[in-house]
Amino acid sequence: MSGHRLDPDGPRRLLATPGLARVLTALSVPGEHTRLVGGCVRDALLGHPSDDIDLATTLLPDAVIARAGAAGLRSIPTGIEHGTVTLTAEGATFEVTTLREDIETDGRHAVVRFGRDFGLDAERRDFTINALSVDATGELHDTTGGMADLAAGRVRFIGEAATRIREDALRILRFFRFQARYGAGVPDPEGLAACIRARAALDGLSRERVRSELLKLLLATGAVPAVTTLSETGLLGRLIGGIGDLRRFERVARPPWDETARLAALAVFSVDDAERLALRLRLSKAEQNGLVVYARALAAVKDTAEIDGFGVRSLTAVHGAWALALALAVLDGGDRPHPTPEARDLLGRMVRGEVPVPVFPLTGGDLLARGIPAGPEIGRRLSRARALWLAGGCQADAGARKILLARALD
Repeated sequence: MSGHRLDPDGPRRLLATPGLARVLTALSVPGEHTRLVGGCVRDALLGHPSDDIDLATTLLPDAVIARAGAAGLRSIPTGIEHGTVTLTAEGATFEVTTLREDIETDGRHAVVRFGRDFGLDAERRDFTINALSVDATGELHDTTGGMADLAAGRVRFIGEAATRIREDALRILRFFRFQARYGAGVPDPEGLAACIRARAALDGLSRERVRSELLKLLLATGAVPAVTTLSETGLLGRLIGGIGDLRRFERVARPPWDETARLAALAVFSVDDAERLALRLRLSKAEQNGLVVYARALAAVKDTAEIDGFGVRSLTAVHGAWALALALAVLDGGDRPHPTPEARDLLGRMVRGEVPVPVFPLTGGDLLARGIPAGPEIGRRLSRARALWLAGGCQADAGARKILLARALD
């Protein structure tokens, strides 16, 4: 795999971001310096737009707030204890952080002091490709070899990899995420070895931080080789508390499948897996529900020899189009199931919203209106009618509804 062709005009275009000139002008003080730093510079060199623009400055936080106020800019002390102030200009936000130097770290938190040396600030960052900076004139500054690494597609820790990981164990996951996004070829040997040696440190990370990094990793273009390496080194098991199916993951590790779908394909084999992952990774309710409905759809189809259009209607009525499509994509290429061309076409149109998913046409209110008393009997009658509806192809026209209602009242 080749590296990346860098765009020499990228930093110039980055400086043209709406609102940025006002921020840089506001922070322009004789004897003080402000630069764009980190990911926005890296992405600009790759020709990619950046949603987050970070700046580093020699100005202290109070001075940043004062200068912004004098220029008519709104300031928000989003991380003032760490030297970070968010400025807004022309509808855009910019994080401005005073240069820092680490005093001590424990793998999760760092004690820092404010500094004035951009070189020292760069050295406390994680990877060389994230330590590039651009000043207000457009001049690119690279003190760690980040340009060469970016061009080569090499994700390399700054300084000693083991030291960087001891400062923050989350950098183990970030190493794999950035390798999946920017790496070319095999991972940096020193960095990989350091991550493996420090694997126990993953257990001390907050579940929320692990979730965020892992889900971003699963979305990266190079997620398959990165997750394969995680699995082969035993790191994946520490993260998800179980095994991963790399073949299933590879089948959906591409658009349009989102991070929840990819996590499901990788690590969910049953509803129990879905609930365990939700707890282990502190997933949102929506993410947990996605894993659960997928697990149920997977169980419903994995032993089915063939699925026709009739089956698609019934299965989507129970499990939804997304879960069914994901389950079939994950199992694609195996012995079963085998959707017919008609079934694939119908399911695709349901996923795209061109054809509605069947909805059971009766409610408890229909039975109450016809004299069935409220209580468990309502549920039993609806369940009986719904089973008939599913077996009959999920028809919802007036004639089918009339038959179902009569069955429920019988």
